[in-house]
Amino acid sequence: MIFSFILFLILFIGGIWVMGLAQTIEDFQSIVFVAGLLLSTGSLGYVMRQPGSATRRSGSWSGKATE
Repeated sequence: MIFSFILFLILFIGGIWVMGLAQTIEDFQSIVFVAGLLLSTGSLGYVMRQPGSATRRSGSWSGKATE
């Protein structure tokens, strides 16, 4: 759990940093910006795929809505 958070934080802040770096370079600004955007959104997707214990959900999508 803590490893996932550390990985998320590194990827998320790194993605924001890469997007900011795209403003300062002269060549390939759009490619660097898109790479930063993919890092940031990928980190959010990585965290959202983790099963949460706060809602007591199982790993499957089957079952009743009230379970």
